[in-house]
Amino acid sequence: MRAAFFARVSWKRRGYCPMASLYLVGTPIGNLEDITFRALRVLKEVDLIAAEDTRHTRELLTHYGIHTPLTSYHRHNLASKTPYLLGLLREGKDIALVSDAGLPGISDPGEELVRATVAAGLPVVPVPGANAALTALVASGLPAGRFAFEGFLPRAGKERRERLAALVGEERTLIFYEAPHRLTATLDDLAATLGPRQVAIGRELTKKFETIWRGTLPEAREYFRDNPPRGELTLVVAGAPPAPRPAYDPARAAAEVADLEASGLDRKEAMARVARIYGQSRREIYRACLQAREGGQGGSGGLGEPATARGGSLPGDKAVSPSGD
Repeated sequence: MRAAFFARVSWKRRGYCPMASLYLVGTPIGNLEDITFRALRVLKEVDLIAAEDTRHTRELLTHYGIHTPLTSYHRHNLASKTPYLLGLLREGKDIALVSDAGLPGISDPGEELVRATVAAGLPVVPVPGANAALTALVASGLPAGRFAFEGFLPRAGKERRERLAALVGEERTLIFYEAPHRLTATLDDLAATLGPRQVAIGRELTKKFETIWRGTLPEAREYFRDNPPRGELTLVVAGAPPAPRPAYDPARAAAEVADLEASGLDRKEAMARVARIYGQSRREIYRACLQAREGGQGGSGGLGEPATARGGSLPGDKAVSPSGD
């Protein structure tokens, strides 16, 4: 049955792809069963597999009886291997790019080859698979509708401080990767910068001894200081709470509309933007602008007769949510 499944049939003959392609193949992040039938077929059929660590990838290939040739592609040989692999693609060779775990191009050197392939006008075909960031996110218990993936933080210095400072007001859930020997220092910095936010820390995800620790950043700092982890870790940190809305002042709202119009913004969009800021309807902002003009407090000028006075209604007459929906 395996032989039938892996029967080599050229994609070009089947008309799936008219020219040689770079296939971005997702591989397991721990459990070898977490790989798709399509990924196995691609790894079997391509002419060459470019791997971050050929020894690691060979274990996966051996497990599934795949004997496709391997070549290394890592941060130490990018300069020479990128043009070499592009040359093979131009010659009509299909290449699969894999990382040690998960999807290539995420926190690994694969993105360089992808960028070069796109620039060369050659096809790039994603073959989805496991991903540590999303796996940890969906199991974290934290909001997963909006999130920001930060990968590995800069090791130290000004760049690290600036990156952390830029995240203080980020309302989306944050996802980081970290090595075990740097975890305590990272938790120290996150707790100092972001405060006592909730965090979920995934270790050995999809493996036999998978654990997901949950608590606050200060609690995580103390726990992992006493219990040093092993293996790569994924941190999922709660985003910042939404900033409180300013108190609504009709005169100030009207002035802000006038300022936005003076800067070149369309009146309708200016009123909608101010309505979002204060959580008011656009009708209310329109009234505020009329009151400001009639009261001689500076106005938006030329607002004209209110639509309601003509028996009509203002366009978009509804409460405006903070997101503008």
